[in-house]
Amino acid sequence: MRAVTISEPGGPDVLTWGEAPDPVCGPGEVVVDVVATAVNRADLLQRQGFYPPPKGASEILGLECSGIVSEVGVGVMGWPVGDEVCALLSGGGYAERVAVPAGQLLPRPSGVELATAAALPEVTCTVWSNVFLLARLRRGETFLVHGGSSGIGTMAIQLAKRAGARVATTAGSQAKLDFCRELGADVLVNYREDDFVERVRAEAGGADVVLDNMGAKYLARNVDVLAVGGRLVVIGMQGGTRAELDLGKLLGKRAAVHATTLRSRPATGPGGKAEIVAAVRHDVWPDVERGVVRPVVDRRLPMSRAAEAHRVVEASEHIGKVLLVNEG
Repeated sequence: MRAVTISEPGGPDVLTWGEAPDPVCGPGEVVVDVVATAVNRADLLQRQGFYPPPKGASEILGLECSGIVSEVGVGVMGWPVGDEVCALLSGGGYAERVAVPAGQLLPRPSGVELATAAALPEVTCTVWSNVFLLARLRRGETFLVHGGSSGIGTMAIQLAKRAGARVATTAGSQAKLDFCRELGADVLVNYREDDFVERVRAEAGGADVVLDNMGAKYLARNVDVLAVGGRLVVIGMQGGTRAELDLGKLLGKRAAVHATTLRSRPATGPGGKAEIVAAVRHDVWPDVERGVVRPVVDRRLPMSRAAEAHRVVEASEHIGKVLLVNEG
């Protein structure tokens, strides 16, 4: 098969489209003929040599995909050859074929075109597991998501609004903020011009739940913006890995700080990927099929132009997801 491989750690130009070994369908797995995958920030870090895949996972980039089941392993029930699916992956999506644990498959939502469905698994599983299962966002609370125009951000706004929360978000341009407003955001902060702590406090009294992809750079201010009983969930390190935490403020607010990743979770068991995927299928998929929640796709590029897609994401030129589509 063909796949995008990394010649050596570095910039986008180290990505090459060429031959790679076919995946092996193990017990409890299926092989999916990939129609499309999506670019995630984790892919950029792995390309640079900073985010190796978990033990046993494919070295090929790609944390989600959509496609058609072409092979079914021993012990798999309910996913026949020919099913149109999308999947949460630990790696391997930037290829023509990928092996996936059956518990990480989702059916293509009715009303969503198959390639477009590749934009859904990572964002829905990330948002649902962190904002709802972990932080337990409730109706009437205020939710702040940083980077509201990103793939995670566009999904988080929609799901939080659906849940009856007041939604605040940050973004770096008026055009991106306007798009966030269309998705349902109530408090819009241009982080290049305004302080999100002051704005969210002034307009909403603080945030009950914060979903943060910046890490160290925003840690102190995220604690500042929390309301009493607030929950901060850190899911990224774009702004560094080390910062000072004021425990006095945290104690005074009776607040909590969580830090989680999705990729390194086990495939099965409590808190594993299969459990999260099952929750998403039950709690999110019906509204995706009704069009209440929708994937946001900025652009599609051929898989062979993965380097170009990485440049787009690195420059934050996109709104929503950037897809890579197989040309065969």
